Amino acid sequence: MTDQVAAREVGRSRLRKEDARLITGQTNWTDNIQVTGLLHLAVLRSPMAHARIVRIDVSPALDRPGVVAAFSGADLADGLGSLPCAWLVTEDIVVPDHPPIATGEVRYAGDPVAVVVARDRYAAADALEAIEVDYEPLEPVLDLEAALADDAPLVHADKGTNRSYVWPLATGESFAAVRERADVVLRRRYHQQRLIPNAMEPRAVVVTPLAASGEYTVYSTTQIPHILRIMLATVTGVPEQKLRVIAPDVGGGFGSKLQVYGEEAVALAVARRLGRPVKWTESRSEGYLATHHGRGMIQDVEVAATRDGRLLGLKVDLTADMGAYLMLVTPGIPILGAFMYPAIYKMDAYDFTCTGVFTTRTPTDAYRGAGRPEATFAIERTMDELAAELGLDPVELRRRNWIRHEEFPYTTIAGLTYDSGDYEAATDKALALFGYGDLRAEQRERNARGDTVRLGIGVSTFTEMCGLAPSRVLRDLRYGAGGWEAASIRMLPTGKVEVVTGTSPHGQGHETCWSQIAADVLGVPFEDIEVVHGDTQSSPQGMDTYGSRSLVVGGEAVHRAAVKVVEKARKVAAHLLEASEQDLDFTDGVFSVKGSPEARRTIQEIAFETFASHDLPDGMEPTINAEYLVDPENFSYPHGTHLCAVEVDTETGAVTIRSYVCVDDVGRVVNPMIVEGQVHGGLAQGIAQALYEEAVYDDEGNLVSGTMADYLVPSAADLPDFVTDRTQTPAEGTALGVKGVGEAGTIASTPAVVNAVVDALRPLGVRDVRMPCTPERVWRAVRSAAGKEAAG
Repeated sequence: MTDQVAAREVGRSRLRKEDARLITGQTNWTDNIQVTGLLHLAVLRSPMAHARIVRIDVSPALDRPGVVAAFSGADLADGLGSLPCAWLVTEDIVVPDHPPIATGEVRYAGDPVAVVVARDRYAAADALEAIEVDYEPLEPVLDLEAALADDAPLVHADKGTNRSYVWPLATGESFAAVRERADVVLRRRYHQQRLIPNAMEPRAVVVTPLAASGEYTVYSTTQIPHILRIMLATVTGVPEQKLRVIAPDVGGGFGSKLQVYGEEAVALAVARRLGRPVKWTESRSEGYLATHHGRGMIQDVEVAATRDGRLLGLKVDLTADMGAYLMLVTPGIPILGAFMYPAIYKMDAYDFTCTGVFTTRTPTDAYRGAGRPEATFAIERTMDELAAELGLDPVELRRRNWIRHEEFPYTTIAGLTYDSGDYEAATDKALALFGYGDLRAEQRERNARGDTVRLGIGVSTFTEMCGLAPSRVLRDLRYGAGGWEAASIRMLPTGKVEVVTGTSPHGQGHETCWSQIAADVLGVPFEDIEVVHGDTQSSPQGMDTYGSRSLVVGGEAVHRAAVKVVEKARKVAAHLLEASEQDLDFTDGVFSVKGSPEARRTIQEIAFETFASHDLPDGMEPTINAEYLVDPENFSYPHGTHLCAVEVDTETGAVTIRSYVCVDDVGRVVNPMIVEGQVHGGLAQGIAQALYEEAVYDDEGNLVSGTMADYLVPSAADLPDFVTDRTQTPAEGTALGVKGVGEAGTIASTPAVVNAVVDALRPLGVRDVRMPCTPERVWRAVRSAAGKEAAG
């Protein structure tokens, strides 16, 4: 390793390089892209959740003004294969074909059945109404448990079952054995409602063909340009080397753009057939139907404990809604959570089973946190329930069971090895900032008075596995790809630097943070560094961005590539300065001879000397550029403690967040301002699940919350001021010592808020409120508890 100087950039709140072009409109969203001869694609979608397509005639659309072509699924079938699922979690998993356009049968409201291609988007959209489709209704499949009955109607009749897979995990002692010796056994059922991602930028795709050579450039609002390229080649048959995928500036994703969508494949197939560039952009209401949903599961949880509050074992039976098809990583999302139900706690037995179920609803897949928020919610709600059962303060119960700081590294009952952490420090800091003791005293006083507006205090302590890696572990989980990441550093002759990364940002601030990391290693100014990303031609290697992996894997690759540059530059500097490599210091971008500081060369001078190649060491190639591929040895394990105080009006059911405090440990912090932004955004989404958001279907399988008038996305005005802080235990086994942060706020906040709501109402006999905790649901829970008390 080369000598390293103290960080000048890492740890500094730099304004984001990305923001100037974004806030001034000097950017290039996919929908902004205009090319000569561009055609516009519109998609006709099924109005029914389950039906047989008896007849479809697209020819009337051809008579509409501006229409160039129209295709049914059968028309395009020869050029399109099944959309991919890359995470086949069991050997016997049931995987139905997933045509990009339905042929023969539709399986959810929004399933595409035909497309129109026109000279402008309005002509294309208007012509959809001319397409004639006759449907034969089939019975929808909506209830997860009823779907598993022997006589249930089938989503995919050729598969003979609605059960996609059963995935078990049992470790430690048998749960049955610890249940027998337990003083307390608690059983609870929780519902994770479906959520609809709401990225600021809708999905869009533009395909431009170069007919003479059979090459295609695909611009997409994607989180995964490298993976998308591979999968589009597989689905369409276009050779991979003939495909270039570009993710321009992408306006958010939250997992919804970690996907290979039918519209991307169809646009490529249509551009190939017509030899013309094609664009498709979804409307917001179209996206509610067609962009994959998140969450959607029933959690049956059983915990065994001693009378003094020591956890003995945990049993989780999960029934997970796959929706109509298995998309890119649909089956694996609940499995990610499987390892996190034990959370930060020690126990003797753990038993987990997940059953994946097909329904006639929009497919589910990754949504911010992807399995980890669901697991954290279940265990943190259960810990509060157990504390109430035992008459313990919920913080005290957690203290009696969590992994102590001196026990790290610690291998959990689920088999993960947590490398570092200090739950005590994070919790103590959060309690102090929150004023926990004073709030509890106020709560007791208000309860004693019988206030109609009750005060509730919610606790959520969490950790998560993120930084999706290492590749061999992913192999064992039957995941179809690795967890490595690539970066390269190009030292330009003029002394400027290009950092090429395989990560693909969509709001995270990679251009800023990667510049900070490289600047510290290379000793060059932050302003002299540009970050290249999101284009499979200029950045040919990468595994892209999801699962809080970019910094802990991609940032680590940047750091190590920069170190390699310095090591190569040292050889040239030693030659030019007529010194041994061991006799050189490297400080602030300058090589100097020990004891003779006047004998010096900057790394930027070395870059030019290497470009000129007039005087290099014998046998050295004329470059100090370097690349590095990182395949981590472990996941990343951020953690934290979140505390929420709510006021609940028992007469109206209204819930108001009075204060929210969180202390997160994300390891070493590269840019505190960006970390704060990530935490704030995560908190907003987690609170939204607790109080506002839910995808609701009627009995026929129609999405009735398909607009922002019906699906409540909170604005800044609906959220409280957050008090945030950090502790810091660096990640082990990495040069940077960083941990993931992108999903932390979402994972921890939902149970903190719901625990607070239930805590407020527990003296009235309420022990659960189903999410989202709307005023109506809270009001009904209070009235139901009062009715039971009166009946008793």
